This record gives sequence, C-alpha cells and structure tokens, in this order.
Amino acid sequence: MCAISGMINLPAPPKTVRQMLETMHRRGPDDRGVYREKGCTLLHGRLAIIDPEGGRQPMTLAWAGEEYTLVYNGELYNTEQLRYELSALGHSFLGHSDTEVLLHAYAQFGAACVEKLNGIFAFAMWEKNRGRLFLARDRIGVKPLFYKKHDGGLLFASEIKTILTYPTVRAELDENDAAQLILLGPGRLPGSGVFRGISELEPGCCGYFADGELRLCRYWKLMDREHRDSFDETVEKVRFLVTDAIRRQMVSDVPVGTFLSGGLDSSIITAVCAGEMAKKGERLKTFSVDYQNNDRYFQANRFQPNSDGSFIRLMTDVLQTDHHWTILGADELAQTLEEATVARDLPGMADVDFSLLAFCREIRQEVKVALSGECADEFFGGYPWYRDPEVRAREGFPWAQNTADRAAILTPAITLDPAEFVMDAYNQTCRESDILPGTADQERRMKQMVNLNFRWFMQTLLDRKDRMSMYHSLEVRVPFCDYRIAEYLYGVPWEFKDYQGQEKGLLRRAVEGLLPEAVLHRKKSPYPKTFDPRYEQLMESRLQTVLDDPAAPLWQIVSAEEVRKLLHRETQWPWYGQLMRRPQTIAYLCQIDFWLRHYSVELVF
Repeated sequence: MCAISGMINLPAPPKTVRQMLETMHRRGPDDRGVYREKGCTLLHGRLAIIDPEGGRQPMTLAWAGEEYTLVYNGELYNTEQLRYELSALGHSFLGHSDTEVLLHAYAQFGAACVEKLNGIFAFAMWEKNRGRLFLARDRIGVKPLFYKKHDGGLLFASEIKTILTYPTVRAELDENDAAQLILLGPGRLPGSGVFRGISELEPGCCGYFADGELRLCRYWKLMDREHRDSFDETVEKVRFLVTDAIRRQMVSDVPVGTFLSGGLDSSIITAVCAGEMAKKGERLKTFSVDYQNNDRYFQANRFQPNSDGSFIRLMTDVLQTDHHWTILGADELAQTLEEATVARDLPGMADVDFSLLAFCREIRQEVKVALSGECADEFFGGYPWYRDPEVRAREGFPWAQNTADRAAILTPAITLDPAEFVMDAYNQTCRESDILPGTADQERRMKQMVNLNFRWFMQTLLDRKDRMSMYHSLEVRVPFCDYRIAEYLYGVPWEFKDYQGQEKGLLRRAVEGLLPEAVLHRKKSPYPKTFDPRYEQLMESRLQTVLDDPAAPLWQIVSAEEVRKLLHRETQWPWYGQLMRRPQTIAYLCQIDFWLRHYSVELVF
C-alpha cells in the first residue's frame, strides 16, 4: 500500500512538493518518488509489500507510441493471471510487482483494464502525448482517492490533508457540509470530502481529466440478477468465494497476520490463513484488543451480547497461533482523540477509531500486512437492523434513527430542513438500488438495505480501517470485500441468507467444519469498546472544557445549551451504528471542535 497525489496544470514548486510528500510519509514510509512533466507532477510514498526493489513508483512505460506513468495505491489479487494474459499479447516484465502489471494492463486495454482487476486500488495514469490523466478506484471503495478541481487544474491525493497542503487551497465548510457533520456524521454523502470543493472518487468509478475538464463514469455497481442456484449450490459457491478471497489476499513478500475477535468473520479468515501457513510449517500471528477494567464493567446488551475473550482463546488454542493481545486503558483512549482525527482528516467514530489507531500501532510492531473481517455483515445480512422488522420497515438510515436528536443541537445558522436533508439522501440511495422487476416486497427491501449499507455505513467502516491502519504504515486487507462475493450475494435471496433464522445463517452453513461449534454459532458482537466509566468521565471533562469556552469553534455549528443537555441524558438510539452511545457522542463533538481548530476551518455560510 502507498500514498499517491498529483497536480495537473498547476504550479508545483519544490517547497510544495516537499510539503505534500511529508503528509504522505505515514502511508508510504519506505520510499518516495516524483515525476515531473509539462502540466503534470505525480507524487508517491511507498509501503513496500511486493517486490521491494522492482515496484518503485512513479513507474513509466513506453508502449505503442504513448508514454504512460503510473502512481498506484493498492494490491491486486489476480496479478499472475493478468501477467500471463499480457505476456501472451507481447508484454514483458522486469520484476514481479503488481504495479508493473497494472501499468502494462492500462497500456494494453486502456480504461477497460479496471474491469479485469481483482483487488483494492486507487491509481492515476498520466498519458504524456495525449496530455490527459486517468483516475480509478476499486469497486468496493477500500482504497481512498480524493480530488479538487482548482484554478483550472486538478489536485488529487489518497488523503485530504495532502490536498489541503497545496498553498492556495483553503479549508472551508459550507452549510451542507456542516449539516453533514451533525445530521449524517461520521458518515458522509457519497462522493463528498466534506471540505468545500473537495470530492471523493466514488467506489467503482473512473474517468479522465483533460483540457480542464474532469469526466467520470461508473464502471461497476451492485446489479440484481436472477438467482438460479439451489441452496446447496449456493452454500458451495459461498464457501469457495470466501476461502478463495482469503487465500488470494495472503500474497505478500513480508509477514502477514490477522485480526481476531473470536467472532464469525475474523475467525473464518484466521482459520483459513492458519491452515495455509501450517502447510509451510509456519505459525500465523494473530492480534486482539481488549480494555482495562472491562472484566469489571462489561454490560451485555442487544448489540454486544458477550465479550470476546473466551472465544479468542478457543480459536488460538485450536489453531495454535502466535497470539498477541493489546490492552488499552481509558486514559490512552482519551489521549488518542486528536491523533485519530488527524489520521482520518475528519471527525470519526470516537473511541471506536481511537482504539483501532492504538491497536494498529501495536500490530505494526509484528507484521506489515494484516487481514480483517470487515464487510461480511453488509452482504450476508448480519447487522441487527437487517433482522429487526420494525427498524427494517422504518424510513431512514437504519444505523442512525435519531435525526430529531441530531437536529435539536444545530445552531440557527444552519437553516436547511434537517429531516428533508437526511431523507433526500436516503431516498436517492433507495432509488438507485438495482432491483429486478416483480421482486417481492420483502426481497426488495432487503436489497435496498444491502445497497444502503454498501453506499453508506460500510464506507464509514472502510474509511476507519484504512486511515487508522495506514497512519501506522500497516496494510489491512479485507477479504469479504472481494467484488465477486458482493456481486454474488446481492442476488442471493434473503431466505437463503437467513438460513435457520440465524444472522448470517448462509455463511455459517458454508463454513461448517472450519470453526469450533461455539464460534460457528456465536451471536454477532461488534468491534469491542471500553465500558470503563473513567473513559466517559474523561470525555465529559473534555466537553466541559469546550463548554467553558464561548469562543470554541464548535458553537458555530451546534448550540452549547443543547449540547450541555447531552451530559445528562441518553438518547433512545445510538448516535451511529451499534457502538456510539452517549460517551461516544460526547467524544464525537469534541473531535469536531478539535478538527475545526486544527484545520483552521472557515465557515462560509
């Protein structure tokens, strides 16, 4: 994995190049590269995983009368198949990196190359003679790519902070952007970078910048199709797709480990990886996180019915992994608030971010690549809101059923209608869901739910995983984001996914024999969080400090009087998802205040 950025038809003085490269160092600490040509400057910071010597970037190729230069962040999992196909067409290779294969694939197939890629990626390709830039992002949106049309040119980067470093770019927020922070946050509108004028290339999109114009298109989306496989055939197909994705994503020239929570998804990945490494006589490194005093304060609830410890120990005992625990305290979590906000460039998921950032720091001491279980719930229907008929039938984003509570804290300066703002975004996503004519009502709703989760909630989780891990130069791969799984599962009927009335019943059936029974049938439990009351006290104290400052920038967006009430009440619904209750909501508001200060954000409404 790496960091990429570039300036097209814009001045790129040496000082600006140095400053932009410095913002990319955490994502790419192993090497730096710069390409300069008339009208184009490309920058690259490398985290070397495959072919450390042969995969340096920017990488240039002369082919068929054109000169192509690539900067690329990602990993391809079908590199050898593509290399074989390209070799048959007359291409030859100097090394074994996926970067070189991608460069040749684009030279051969042009923009259509993206349809041949199985992987996670964001890349930019400069065509020197044509004087145009091609941008592309993977189908699922695992790897980020932001851009800004600026002074007739284009800026792009893996992270927003790199774009903000450009001297004439200002950190600004308009009314819609401010509304996103409160009414949708930590989610954001598809394609929005929140900062005014900064956009994100959406998953499954690509396009060209030429002659001052950026023309984008969507090359992939979730498409409905008639499901003709029997249940048993579906089980076999799912088992193949999942295990094949995991094995493909183990490719690396550096040590690989896995996140392990003792839940279904991470345990499947760990079991497959441990089996593959055992064939080579090696032990898999596994990693888990817990919190000081959770043994005293853990409280089971509908979202977290049990703690992880006993299930993790069962898995590590059965698989004989080289296991590593990270134990975090309340003070450490609170102290990570600022760092996590800077890592994301936006207010995030409070201590759900803070803990992952600290956890990834410890994992990076042992391995450079780790596989993680995100995104099975979106495609297999594992979240509570898939299964609760009342929530499922309710209009609005199911992970944020609290628009009225959010709207209550807005300042009068934000004059848009909160309910209309949220529902417009919700309804647009529902309308965009591809569903075959004649689909039954329940099946139609379940496909809408999948698309809502894919376009919104899952993107927030992928943002979190990418930024928190890459801040510590740790490459995290997510096998359940293999686009083949997404495509296939979108067409699978809900009655199959809900096999035996159990969450992710189809997936559980598909991996029978791979896991201990206790883990195979464990009820879903999300990423662990602290239950230590000290953390809540620390966040309350921090928010009180903000409340004591009438000039705090937070009060440009929300009402201090209404926020003060948050210190003394719990709302019916979490602020966001399953984990963001009152302490996390308080922390989120503290993140917004810090973010406004740190980035010197100017409100322009």
